[in-house]
Amino acid sequence: MAGDRQATEGYQVGERRIQKVYKIDRHSAIAVAGVAGPCIEIAKLFQVQIEFYEKIEGVPLSLDGQANYLSSLVRSNLSLAMQGLIVLPLFSGYDLNHHIGRIFKYDALGGRYEEDTYYAIGSGGKDARSTLKKLYQTELDKETALSIAVEALWDAADEDIATGGPDLIRKIFPTFTIITEEGVSEVSEDIIGELFQDLISRLEQS
Repeated sequence: MAGDRQATEGYQVGERRIQKVYKIDRHSAIAVAGVAGPCIEIAKLFQVQIEFYEKIEGVPLSLDGQANYLSSLVRSNLSLAMQGLIVLPLFSGYDLNHHIGRIFKYDALGGRYEEDTYYAIGSGGKDARSTLKKLYQTELDKETALSIAVEALWDAADEDIATGGPDLIRKIFPTFTIITEEGVSEVSEDIIGELFQDLISRLEQS
């Protein structure tokens, strides 16, 4: 999962270092799009509730259970969504019961829909999906998957004013999270910076 760091206020930059991807448990993470305040609130509440469930029950909630609970959280925001304060999450994780990675997208009513391959949300989501559609392969190693995600974010930022690309001067880069059977891991900013530099070099040569 990957997310840019920019939040906008109308036609100006409101925040350059906002977090849009959050680890939920050892094998799942959420990305959020929409109005920053409600998005962050739902992401953090989701984290706390999943952690609380595991402490009470002694076992982690299944990935399907987590996806269903997120539906109820999004649905609980409906009254605010009707006023324009919308939250649209993307939830992904490694399903230990079925031994596969899974992706879930949601609508503003809390409807849950599973994607088989890839997906992108937010104002730049359509541009990112166009890049993913061209480059996606069924068997990808981590390095190739990261390179594709970097290019998708670059293209989204190039076309969408509300999507932030890499800030090479301030050293602010999108965040990347890898989810495998071994667990959730964050990619270091040094590696992300190198990937964007490689992409820029390729674009300059083309």
